[in-house]
Amino acid sequence: MRIGTLDIKGEVSLGPMAGVTDRAFREICKSFDCGLMFTEMVSAKAFYYKDEKTKALMEIAEEERPVGLQIFGHEPEIMAHMVRELSEFNHDILDINMGCPAPKIVKNGDGSALMDNLRLIESIVTEVVKASNKPVSVKIRKGFTTTNAIEVAKVIEASGASLLSIHGRTRNQFYAGQADWNIIRDVKNTVSIPVIGNGDIFTLDDAIRMKEHTGVDGLMVARGIQGNPWLIREINAYFKDGTRLDPPTPEEKMEVALKQLDLMIKYKGSHRGIMEMRKHAAWYLKGIKGSSKIRDQLNRVNSREEIETLLYDFIRTLSVD
Repeated sequence: MRIGTLDIKGEVSLGPMAGVTDRAFREICKSFDCGLMFTEMVSAKAFYYKDEKTKALMEIAEEERPVGLQIFGHEPEIMAHMVRELSEFNHDILDINMGCPAPKIVKNGDGSALMDNLRLIESIVTEVVKASNKPVSVKIRKGFTTTNAIEVAKVIEASGASLLSIHGRTRNQFYAGQADWNIIRDVKNTVSIPVIGNGDIFTLDDAIRMKEHTGVDGLMVARGIQGNPWLIREINAYFKDGTRLDPPTPEEKMEVALKQLDLMIKYKGSHRGIMEMRKHAAWYLKGIKGSSKIRDQLNRVNSREEIETLLYDFIRTLSVD
């Protein structure tokens, strides 16, 4: 997939997830050959007011690239101002969030709330494109309460965006029910810019069906990759030469989980890194027989040593069984 002058390798993009796609997790996904990754979403207004925590979310390592820096907001002037101030950051694409369904985002008129205002969408994309020296992409949903993704996609393309990602649910659906891949297909058939499909890709077979049904240029995996970065490698291998890779062993899962823990401690400090790693560790354990026994224990650990001991003691019980 080509975006501006960027050649994106492979099929998989890592979807932006607040509290998940931090630098440590992105580095793990990159080690599994993820083609394009997106940061956690960053508030344009918070950046405007020089919030230091916001800047920390925007740190991108050279080895992660290509990376899309995702921003959100609803004020074109403030968003354009932010973009003009981004020269110190190492992003390759600037992504505008118009899909987040979270109530605290929507109530301020940001995220998926924008989908009901075509004129404002046009203004935001136009101003951000003018201010940016990098390609601009936009992430949308099927709609807010009703389906209007095709109309929104046309406005986004006409306003100068270089890439569009679409999740096949309305905002009101959040993540319930099935993603509508028909609307993803229809958007792909409507615009000429590259389209990435998102929604309900949890397995290789899901990825194959999404690609065949929609004809999208790329596949965005989000929740399906939590604790399972191997899915990236599986998808890329299949679309490269039809190979189906073996699933990871429990030992391999624990090894990568501890690698991610070390990265989180490195970037966030011991206490915060361990606290935030608890949910990731539970995701890595998902699907392993008997793992429910230790998930509660994970929520009480306070050191790297405790996590390592807990995980490997559990693995040893599997080999005994």
